[in-house]
Amino acid sequence: MATLNAHIPSGPLAQKWTRHRNESRLISPANKRKYRIIVVGAGLAGASASAALAELGYEVHNFVYHDTPRRAHSVAAQGGINAAKNYQNDGDSVWRLFYDTIKGGDFRAREANVYRLAEVSVQIIDHCVALGVPFAREYGGLLDNRSFGGAQVSRTFYARGQTGQQLLLGAYSALCRMIAAGQVKSHTHTEMLDLVVVDGHAKGIIARDLRTGRITRHNADAVVLATGGYGNVFYLSTNALNSNATAIWRAYKRGACFANPCFTQIHPTCIPVSGEYQSKLTLMSESLRNDGRIWVPKRREDCQKHPNDIPESDRDYYLERMYPAYGNLCPRDIASRAAKKVCDEGRGVGPGGRGVYLDFSDAIKRLGIEKVRERYGNLFDMYREITGEDAYQVPMRIYPAVHYTMGGLWVDYNLMSNLPGLFVIGEANFSDHGANRLGASALMQGLADGFFILPLTIGNYLATVNPAQRPSTDHPAFAEAEQDVTARLKRLLECRGKRTPTEFHRELGRLLWDHCGMARNKAGLEFALRRIPELREQFWHDVNVPGEATTLNQALEKAHRVADFLELAELMCLDALHREESCGGHFREEHQLPDGEAKRDDEHFAYVAAWEFAGPDRPPILNKEPLVYEEVRMTTRSYK
Repeated sequence: MATLNAHIPSGPLAQKWTRHRNESRLISPANKRKYRIIVVGAGLAGASASAALAELGYEVHNFVYHDTPRRAHSVAAQGGINAAKNYQNDGDSVWRLFYDTIKGGDFRAREANVYRLAEVSVQIIDHCVALGVPFAREYGGLLDNRSFGGAQVSRTFYARGQTGQQLLLGAYSALCRMIAAGQVKSHTHTEMLDLVVVDGHAKGIIARDLRTGRITRHNADAVVLATGGYGNVFYLSTNALNSNATAIWRAYKRGACFANPCFTQIHPTCIPVSGEYQSKLTLMSESLRNDGRIWVPKRREDCQKHPNDIPESDRDYYLERMYPAYGNLCPRDIASRAAKKVCDEGRGVGPGGRGVYLDFSDAIKRLGIEKVRERYGNLFDMYREITGEDAYQVPMRIYPAVHYTMGGLWVDYNLMSNLPGLFVIGEANFSDHGANRLGASALMQGLADGFFILPLTIGNYLATVNPAQRPSTDHPAFAEAEQDVTARLKRLLECRGKRTPTEFHRELGRLLWDHCGMARNKAGLEFALRRIPELREQFWHDVNVPGEATTLNQALEKAHRVADFLELAELMCLDALHREESCGGHFREEHQLPDGEAKRDDEHFAYVAAWEFAGPDRPPILNKEPLVYEEVRMTTRSYK
């Protein structure tokens, strides 16, 4: 059994982070230069961590499979970033942001981590402004805010619908400065394929140059994974096509526990699926729910009518009806299930009846079209490019889709996994969102982890490590890990079957969506747990991977990632089956209140489920970290 010690500081909640900073071990500037840190990933978390660690004097090696860190998936975040600044003087505070996040996650997040996130949020905005991020401003020059789901205050800072891109450019500029200074060595076109563990500590990685196929060994005193989430296990998601789970899955198989893998988020505001062979979905920012109203026809027979021909009296603004206190800004999991419910009733619109309307006609009347264009113009442009429809004239059609993963590798308060020396930040870890993430919190966590938390907490581990004793890449553990990587690639290339990796991925994704998606039940999960091993066996016998390993080979890249997805999917279903409750994005149909809301079981499931790899063909071991709330009382989550 793994040892799970969260290392949560003692004392009052509001003082824990300050106390921890004061008591954390320090490394002198002269000694920092002796330590080498590997950071895998260059999105917001990876780029900010690499820049901040390098600024402190550490030798940093950053790895990203893109041709430039600017292509990291963080650019796709649209709506904004939360911070408890209370610029609107509407009653916001660190406590309110903390409580909204805990409540939004359905009381399945670690209290101390979430409070720290809310505290640090205040620093993030000032830091990003200093980096040159062009946040939206009011007429007088002050930074503007807008509201987001799960909150009754306006705390979300934004740059039109390009917030993620602008924030990443800010972090990237900080990273470039350190690359130019020689403090960061940037390894682009390079994918981590395995973690190297020496005497129980993470000491390096095995990577592959995606252009030449060359396998390389890289050693370090600590490894940081900032590789994002695993939503692409569903095949159709809002993630970039190359987003994958290989780095965290390799770490899991080397001993790092995987926490709450079934906690995946369905985003309610995506452009509906348009065809059988579509490869990804496009997100329409949650910020649109500020001014757009969501509705469907009251009667099934009106679903084929042009939306502008349906009178107001025949429209069902179902979120405003069901959740009057929050309306269209209820949290994502609730809005998604509500959309599914009205579509299941036969009142969905568009092809296949899998869509609802997001209507801006009232906002245009109230604000004027130019104001709406100023706030959301690029999102409307993107919608028109994809659908050929003008959302200024006709309501958008949206439907829920896989977006974010709250599960990830288990980490303690220092962001270190149970595997010493392995740190996990951003979406790759499980720590801050519980069973559902509120909108505009992903960018907040990525930058908090990278700029403000990891650079301090990593010293607690490094102070126990002698950099002069760093294992060389000639160590047997490096040779063994490289041999494992080479053998996996060789096995994939020898499978001269008849089906492409994408075919297997598509079938796996549909299986997960149907049985471990917006709603799960015992029979469906048990079916998936029987079918996934069969599909995995078929994959290793019938996948076709053309080409060689010693050159650019995107089919090989894809196949390797799908092989990991086929294993991860089984763990997700196992986790969903064992958690006999509903909470946040994990909705078990057997466990719901009379009004259809999620029914938690705090007596039996108020814990983090941290799964430990037990070896090939053996069931994983379930470790539990109890969730103890000192300041918050678990209540039935209500947005009515």
